[in-house]
Amino acid sequence: MIQRIQSIYLLLASLVIFLLFLFPMVHNVYVNGVPSTISVSGVIQDVNGQQAHTQSFIALIAATAIVAIIPLILIFLYKNRKQQITLCYGYIVVVIGYTFWISQTVKGLVGDVELKTSNFGIGALLSSVSIVLTILAFKAIQRDEKLVKSADRLR
Repeated sequence: MIQRIQSIYLLLASLVIFLLFLFPMVHNVYVNGVPSTISVSGVIQDVNGQQAHTQSFIALIAATAIVAIIPLILIFLYKNRKQQITLCYGYIVVVIGYTFWISQTVKGLVGDVELKTSNFGIGALLSSVSIVLTILAFKAIQRDEKLVKSADRLR
């Protein structure tokens, strides 16, 4: 059933990944001596007193959109709970790999500059929140599967 709690968790997991387009991963860091903000869409630097998009991450933008759409697809697999559980596992692995890719991109841009906790933006935590929401959805799907199996035994 679509109106179950796992649908809400998966919808929130998707929205959290979409929020990566709004919130930066790292801000107030110097890239090539210029104060910069790094997000999944690219590098925004202070050029002549104005914020300018100096570098775009096309592949990262496409990957973010795909990773955000996957939980929406998982919602509609409610008729096959075993497949939905398996794909939730797979999605968690995909998000971990995606997060590693983002961290390597930021590390490559920043270089030897030491990042402080004050430099990290909200976007640095969003993929972790998505993983937690997916785990909650996974647990809810397992509860549903257990409930259906126990109802089948009573018949």
